[in-house]
Amino acid sequence: MQLVIGNKNYSSWSLRPWLVMTHFDIAFDEHLISLFSADMQEKMQGYCPNNKVPALIDEQLTVWDSLAICEYINEQYLHHDAWPANPQLRATARSVCAEMHSGFFSVREEMPMNCRRQPNTIELSNNAKQEIERIKAIWQSCLAQHQGQFLFDKFSIADAFFMPIVVRFSIYQINVSKEIQSYMNTMLSLPAYQQWLADAMLEQQIITESER
Repeated sequence: MQLVIGNKNYSSWSLRPWLVMTHFDIAFDEHLISLFSADMQEKMQGYCPNNKVPALIDEQLTVWDSLAICEYINEQYLHHDAWPANPQLRATARSVCAEMHSGFFSVREEMPMNCRRQPNTIELSNNAKQEIERIKAIWQSCLAQHQGQFLFDKFSIADAFFMPIVVRFSIYQINVSKEIQSYMNTMLSLPAYQQWLADAMLEQQIITESER
């Protein structure tokens, strides 16, 4: 299996299926396409049907879109363990995941993904502030109803989809409750994310060396 991704420092959509596959120890090869190269679109040909990353290639099958990839991996390789087993919890997990997948445009625009960014605050629009409060409400509600360290007790696709928001909240120093901060600390400490972060740092080193 091959997962086509963008730069690990910037590609929040690539992070989501990558995190699921790495956390659950699914074997795959990476194919990285630089999001800022002049020949980016050319390099996506044959890999990404919609000219966007990520895309998953499993033998003759190509799956694109982060959520579709995670659903496919869950069904084909994880025995459905990447969603809660309880139907009601699974429905809620899918709901918050879909809300993340299709919304929060001001947060995305004003707080771009940048794993290497030096943490500090920025001035945000009212729309972004409202979206941040909605994200906090989702997390607070999920964490209050379950005893585990994750949104639905065990790590799930929902956690993977909020991972880029956890990173954004950290690097833009968004004020959160103790419960949410504990959740963020858990997510940021995940071995899979630590590997992603180390690779993002290495990308910068490679770029710096190439410019010498």
